[in-house]
Amino acid sequence: MSWINLAISILLVVVTGCAAAGIPSPEEISPLFVTATPTATPTPGPTPDGVLRIAHVPILMYHHIAAPPPGADRYRRDLSVPPERFESHLQYLHEQGYTTISLRDLIYHLTRGTPLPPKPIVLTFDDGYADQHENAFPLLKKYGFRATFFIITDFITEEYPDYMTWAQLKEMVEAGMEIGSHSRNHPDLSGKPLDYLVWQALGSKEAIEYYLDVTPRFISWPSGHYDDQAIAVFRSAHFWGGVTTHQGTEQRSDRLFELQRIRIRGKHTASDLNILLHLDW
Repeated sequence: MSWINLAISILLVVVTGCAAAGIPSPEEISPLFVTATPTATPTPGPTPDGVLRIAHVPILMYHHIAAPPPGADRYRRDLSVPPERFESHLQYLHEQGYTTISLRDLIYHLTRGTPLPPKPIVLTFDDGYADQHENAFPLLKKYGFRATFFIITDFITEEYPDYMTWAQLKEMVEAGMEIGSHSRNHPDLSGKPLDYLVWQALGSKEAIEYYLDVTPRFISWPSGHYDDQAIAVFRSAHFWGGVTTHQGTEQRSDRLFELQRIRIRGKHTASDLNILLHLDW
């Protein structure tokens, strides 16, 4: 086991042991120095069979499912897909024979060769906005589709306006939706110290476990920012993979924490979606 893996393992133990009293801030986690010889601890999840697999599976990335509010800036307009346009996307996918799968399904396929259905697709939603529950969730149920929602856990716990509640997320979990981490507070996770990354990984993971009684296995890197150390920490926290903002559909078994997605913008119609799904990424 490398030094970084040893340090991560120790920090995970420290932070987990403090969970009953609340997860500490990075400043409260002291530097640790050890000389004992470590032993590897297996990570729960699918055991890779060693075969390199590449699958072209589109992962769509949504944010707001709502019309942009009056006076919205260009960023908000770009992130906002009106409900009727979102439904046209789902109707297109349904008519074209796409089957929604979970990220877990994709990981099992990449690591173990578990078969996927014809025309698989993954639907993801970042940030945990309230309009995702209000507008996207009913339409997903209408078409019998599943999706993964990546939430910013501190925003949910602190009841930020315009974000979902834990009760709403629980309802979605019970309906078969998957919940993943989008960190505690949406920072840039590249170039950060080890203890801070552990705080982000375990803090978001334990909040989801506590409030929803499910274990998140996937991270959506905030604003697409991450590095090798961030990947190492989330992997050691028993996450199975991560999604990026890198455009494309090529998913690789040797890059489980760098899954590609297709960004869906507010202006994209069903015809645009058809073009995006047929590009030679």
